[in-house]
Amino acid sequence: MKALLLSACLLSTCLLGSVAQATLPSPLTILASDQQDVNRARNLARQAAEKANGGLQHYQAEASMHGPGAESPVVDNGEFWTFTVRGGIPGFTVPTIESEVRVDKVNFNTTVLYNGPIRPSN
Repeated sequence: MKALLLSACLLSTCLLGSVAQATLPSPLTILASDQQDVNRARNLARQAAEKANGGLQHYQAEASMHGPGAESPVVDNGEFWTFTVRGGIPGFTVPTIESEVRVDKVNFNTTVLYNGPIRPSN
């Protein structure tokens, strides 16, 4: 019984992702078949943010952009995923830069919608 309960808890954690900060989009519940696409989109969004901020020598994205796609700050907009990436200089402890990157679900093209100081919460 304990093993079954533990398995159910682990499964729900995997499916729902971790709790995001109140100021960022909440993680998606992602079907296993979509996980690979979201991971690819997350990597492309992170790379777009890195490029927009001068490359890896000058910028590092937050840790959530390196883990599972479901734990990334992403919103599913139907035809696009929109990632809100926070980061700063390599080794930062408090992010100072926010990049909003849209990734097309069909062709995986990226568009940087915003890149600048972290915006106030809504």
